[in-house]
Amino acid sequence: MPQLNYRHLRYFWAIAHDGSLTKAAARLHLSQSALSVQLAKLEAQLGHPLFDRQGRSLVLTEAGRIALDYADTMFQAGEELLGTLRGQPSVNRQILKIGALTTLSRNFQMEFLRPLMRREDVAVVVRSGTLRELLAQLEAQTIDIVLTNSAVRRDAGTLLHSHLLDRQPVSLVGHAQGDAPALRFPEDLRGQPLLLPSLDSDIRLDFDRLLALAGIRPTIRAEVDDMAMLRLLAREGDGLALVPPIVVRDELNAGILVERCRIPDLTESFHAIVQTRRFPNPLLKELLDRPAPRVQ
Repeated sequence: MPQLNYRHLRYFWAIAHDGSLTKAAARLHLSQSALSVQLAKLEAQLGHPLFDRQGRSLVLTEAGRIALDYADTMFQAGEELLGTLRGQPSVNRQILKIGALTTLSRNFQMEFLRPLMRREDVAVVVRSGTLRELLAQLEAQTIDIVLTNSAVRRDAGTLLHSHLLDRQPVSLVGHAQGDAPALRFPEDLRGQPLLLPSLDSDIRLDFDRLLALAGIRPTIRAEVDDMAMLRLLAREGDGLALVPPIVVRDELNAGILVERCRIPDLTESFHAIVQTRRFPNPLLKELLDRPAPRVQ
């Protein structure tokens, strides 16, 4: 088997990080045509195109992103070798890039990431955004996985698919009311101030439907689309907050808040959305094959 030409790989690495043949050629003190020839030789040896030519821009293909990850690792290893021999050792790490819906429970994200956070050989990059933004990044292969509370719609034209990670109960939580009797759902919600997720939330829509069937119009004190903000409002306000208990787990454990009522037949789902790729990040299988986190 012919050995990899590391000079060609270094040239590719420079092009990928500079974003253009012109910039890389100037930095490497080569002509653009010579650099292009070296890149073509590497692509021929690997058997895959590493860039898509889009006008004047070079965009990494999936194989190009894999090659860049390996090149980064290899050249970083050279730097680590020098550091080790100089008495400054470092740890070589795998990188997993995760997109998380801005409004998604931080506690759930932490439970999902916890196994990786204990590993010294893994570095995690977490980016927050809207679902549209994150799916665009997933399709552009700048992130490996998207964490959200809704499944992606499948059709013949998409390579995206969802993994159900967990299904959490939903409750009304608030401050303890001394010897007050247990809250009866839904009849005791008449006149009760509520802190609710926004109408963009599936659990809010299902909750409104349950109240409408019972003929109850809720007294809405606040509605927000950020679970972290809903958690703060539950701590500081006097209304009942509609949340999965995992969102306020610390407050429940500390007795700051109590679960006043669990909503029957109402749950929130947590999903991981991934893209079908020829070269998936190997850390994904480890995360998606393990038992779903169940923190209630």
